[in-house]
Amino acid sequence: MKITKIETLRTAEFANVIWVRVHTDAGWIGLGETFYGAGAVEAHIHDTLAGRLLGRNPLHIEAIHRDMLNLPMAQSSTGAEYRAASAVDIALWDLFGKVCGQPVHQMLGGLCRPKQRIYNTCAGYGYVRSTNIEPVSTWNFSEAAGPYEDLNGFMTRADAVAESLLAAGISAMKIWPFDPAAMANDGMSITPVQLQAALEPFEKIRRAVGDAMQIMVEFHCLWNLPMAKQLAKALEPYDPMWFEDPIRMNSPQALAEYARSTSVWVTASETLGSRFPFKDMLDRDAMDVVMADLCWTGGLTEGRKIAAMAETYHRPFAPHDCTGPVGFVAAVHASFSQPNTLIQESVRAFYTGWYKELVTVVPTIENGYVLPMEGPGLGTELLPAVFERSDLTVRCSEG
Repeated sequence: MKITKIETLRTAEFANVIWVRVHTDAGWIGLGETFYGAGAVEAHIHDTLAGRLLGRNPLHIEAIHRDMLNLPMAQSSTGAEYRAASAVDIALWDLFGKVCGQPVHQMLGGLCRPKQRIYNTCAGYGYVRSTNIEPVSTWNFSEAAGPYEDLNGFMTRADAVAESLLAAGISAMKIWPFDPAAMANDGMSITPVQLQAALEPFEKIRRAVGDAMQIMVEFHCLWNLPMAKQLAKALEPYDPMWFEDPIRMNSPQALAEYARSTSVWVTASETLGSRFPFKDMLDRDAMDVVMADLCWTGGLTEGRKIAAMAETYHRPFAPHDCTGPVGFVAAVHASFSQPNTLIQESVRAFYTGWYKELVTVVPTIENGYVLPMEGPGLGTELLPAVFERSDLTVRCSEG
């Protein structure tokens, strides 16, 4: 079996998402995805990777993965090169599962549990849907789109959002109320008024539901170290589950200093590409929970290595997902196949909303848990309507 065509698809409406379809001479097609910089990813796939893929056996996943990243510009990052390789890698695992008639989680070693706990990232329907990628400008509130505009919700009525989630059996939620202050002050300071506004959602949640809800705090790498430590102290009375990416993830020493300053778990980081920077962080005891985004860090091939390495350091694994539908499905497969998965990220505004406009199947979530995907490969495909969209851009490389 050989790879005969590499196809990419992206739309103007969902401008951050790009899909890759790997075609073979046996008729099998694998589906992959990545997020952000779709145009750059498209160019790299066709201008650079296609020549390394066409004519290859698609089941030689490890060898292909190495060759896609054996480039001077692809060195442990989450840049376009790694995002492109991630999308192709996910497509190869999808194809592998289809050839064998098994779900991807089986190809990765099989189920480690019958259901996987999730948390709700409190994004809204328009969050990161457009090309805007700066914090705050990505918020794009859209109350009319449905009942789960959870971003505006946590900023204005966090108690009601917590109660709604608990009613659905979801007992963990992630929020980022410090972002406006960070953007206003370049992450270097916070006024008393801004601090009180950022703490208000935590007060409302604890007042309404007590400790029934676990709260994750997302900082989006926006703060300098002294300020991040100050904010950690201010938040500790609310007993957060974890602090995520409080500073830029480019200094193991600085993150280790931060971790020593707080009793709350430190989670890092969706922004790290490949297993190597994770090892640097783990060697410094800088992270308690290892979070990787499979669409950015090297796909399922690299993601399972990161999870396995985390286990050798006795750390839990928590796949990141606040991106597209195929990436979410891939993360769910990874979660089930790894023995040290703590919890899976999910966004109810996405999986009950725009994901259903794009793919045939979204993961089933019941009473705070996601269930295993069924069917061969990833278990989902692009809807026929995607191929008929007037705003669709398709590019193919054949050989």
